[in-house]
Order: sequence, then C-alpha cells, then structure tokens
Amino acid sequence: MAGALRWAAARIGGATARLDAELLLAHHIGVSRETLLLSFGSCAVDADGFTALVARRVAGEPVAYITGRKGFWTLDLAVTPAVLVPRPETETLIEAALAHALRPPATILDLGTGSGALLLAALHQWPDAFGVGVDRSAAALAVAQGNARALGLSGRAAFLLGDWGGALAGRFDLILANPPYIGSGDVVEPAVAAFEPPVALFAGPDGLAAYHALLPDVARLLAPDGLAVIEMGAGQAPAVTSLARSHGLAGGVRQDLAGHARALWLRFAP
Repeated sequence: MAGALRWAAARIGGATARLDAELLLAHHIGVSRETLLLSFGSCAVDADGFTALVARRVAGEPVAYITGRKGFWTLDLAVTPAVLVPRPETETLIEAALAHALRPPATILDLGTGSGALLLAALHQWPDAFGVGVDRSAAALAVAQGNARALGLSGRAAFLLGDWGGALAGRFDLILANPPYIGSGDVVEPAVAAFEPPVALFAGPDGLAAYHALLPDVARLLAPDGLAVIEMGAGQAPAVTSLARSHGLAGGVRQDLAGHARALWLRFAP
C-alpha cells in the first residue's frame, strides 16, 4: 500500500498530491482516510481499479467528484458534478453568522443551496431552527435532499426549485447565499472550468449579476432583526456593499483564513 500511495502522489503532483492519493485509496478500499492511515500496509489494493481513479485525478477531475464526498464545517457531504464542490473558504459564512447573529435563528434560508452545505451546516449549528434551501437546478436539489436525509435533518429542511427568492414570502432570521461571482471573461483553473457547473460559477461580465438579482430578495425576505451573510469574490466587497446599501442593508466584511474579504454580513441599516 505504501508503494501505491507513493506512485499515486508522484503521478498526481502538486501541493496536495499525497492527500489526494490517500483520499482516493481510502475511497477505493472503502474505508475512511483515518482508517487507511491507521491500518497502513494491511489493505490489499486492486491495482487496475486504483490506477483508473488516479488517472481521473491526473486529468483534473476534483477528488470530491471522484469519491462523491466532501467535508464541510462539521459535516460529511455527498457531492456530484451537479453541484459546486464546497470550499473551506465558504465556511467563513457560518463563522460570520455565529459572530453577528443577534439571537439564534429560528428560520434559515439558503439561496442557491447546491449541495445544501451552508443550510445543513447552519441547521446542525442551531438545532432548533428550520431551514429552506432554494436552487434553480433540480439535480442540485436532489443532492441537497439526499444530504439532509443522510444527516438526519430532512425533518427540519425543505428544498424548493426556484430562482433565488422570487417564489418565497415571509421573513427569515438568517439568510445565507454563495452565488456565482466569477466574470464571464475571467480565467479560472482549467479543472474548475472543465468539471464544475458553470451556472454556479459565472455571473455576467463583471461577476456581479447574481448580486443584482439576489439582494432585492434578501431585503424583502429578511426579518427586521435578522442577518444575511453572502459570499463574495476577490475585490468585490466595495461593489457588493454599495449595492446592498441601495436596498437598505448595511454591515461588514469577514475575511477567510487566507485574508481575503470573503463574507459580507448584513442587517437593515438603522
């Protein structure tokens, strides 16, 4: 097994080569990465099957799509090519919600829910809350619903097919959103462009189209003392903050671990 891992890491290359190799081998054998490392050397490896997995990674396919799993916050989620791979930087939105919510939310809305990562992480964090996830992709909603069932949260979550919050009424204590924010002419990593859903990535020439569509719904659906937290791309904080202010919302920015302005938290301006 040690030889298989060395071979795979050398083939994959890059900063995460060893981690990728371990995740792929653990998936191939059918154990967790932790179990793989604890039982190092005691598992038999089907060389042909493992070689096929490594070849997919060498071609650029994200590990999460190959294994069908991705960790996010405290959760282990199923993912497919129908949804964006949850990123560690998106966990900044949950951190911002914990830091700035005036009270534990009873109702949570996740606009553009994808895999359900943000909604399910928030429901796990606030066990008395009920949440709604909205997405325009039926395939993405199927992934989110499956994750809710697997995590025992389906009784506290509803998933709706729709375009942002257009079909919703009522008010929510916490609104979360990770919209597409890459400009249509911007260069992205080849693997991202080749494998992840474009509808979850690109938002018009300047990357701001989704915010223009999203923020009016946020202002209409947010409870008077509620909190909204929205993900942003690099350099977008001034533009998104200004747009939010035009809808009566104001707040601040929270940086991710890399020091980038990642989450904009908003309340109604006094």
